[in-house]
Amino acid sequence: MRTPIRIAIVQESPVFLNLDLSLQKAEILIKEAADEGAQLIVFGECWLSGYPAWLDHCPEVALWNHEPTKQVFARMYQNSVNVPGKATQLLASLAKTFRMLIGIGINETAQTGPGNSTIYNAFLLFDETGELLIHHRKLMPTFTERIVYGQGDARGLKAVDTTIGRIGGLICWEHFMPLTRQAMHNEGELIHLALWPCVHEMHQVASRHYAFEGRCFVIAAGQLMKVKDIPPELEVPDALADEPNEWLLNGGSCVIAPDGFYDLKPQYGKDGIIYHNMDDLEHALRERMTLDVSGHYQRPDIFKLEVFRG
Repeated sequence: MRTPIRIAIVQESPVFLNLDLSLQKAEILIKEAADEGAQLIVFGECWLSGYPAWLDHCPEVALWNHEPTKQVFARMYQNSVNVPGKATQLLASLAKTFRMLIGIGINETAQTGPGNSTIYNAFLLFDETGELLIHHRKLMPTFTERIVYGQGDARGLKAVDTTIGRIGGLICWEHFMPLTRQAMHNEGELIHLALWPCVHEMHQVASRHYAFEGRCFVIAAGQLMKVKDIPPELEVPDALADEPNEWLLNGGSCVIAPDGFYDLKPQYGKDGIIYHNMDDLEHALRERMTLDVSGHYQRPDIFKLEVFRG
């Protein structure tokens, strides 16, 4: 448990709304992380092919039958990931080639069957053999995200055993859903991947609370996006039009220990891969002596949680 684990957090933008170029960039970043000895690499929410932060900055997107928004949605759909598909085959191959765990947020579409014209906000975890261990679709799109994303299900609400410990993950505001957190705590995570668009103050609060409550390490992955990255189909608000290099998403990636304190403090405005060595995974077990919300600090004689996984 005391063998150091080297992790890499990608705090670098994808090529927005371009799946092919984003995959090429991901390949370069994964190889770079492997050369630096990383055993786990984490990409943030919807990294393939870009989190739609423009939903919160371009008010006209909420207008009914707004043609520019529909054009951007079509590009999102065309540059989303099919699971399984060519993109997942490439990611699996990279995980196997570089003997690395890969956790990545994606925009996902289903080619056939129910929901085949829906985009899902999803999270994938591959192991070093290239096996897809977790495929989780975000349960509830957050606020304006409901314009472009469908609701997920509980099939990916799980943790899995890996060579570096038991890993699970959630996306964004799922960390504010008490029953979702408890379902994951019951899975016995040692390492939790928290995927965010950026890890601003309240997202830091949620990530730190999750670590403290779940007695696990939390790797919170934030992203970078500038005003100039807003899709050209959309009108940039006057307040931003003269600031093309202003951050819409400014990162904030960090690592939090099972006592809720930082192992790696938030990294804002830092462009590139952030490396960190996790030296004492046994810390999670020591902290469970005082609080174990899925064990001695739970009251199954009073409360019962049932998860419908579908």
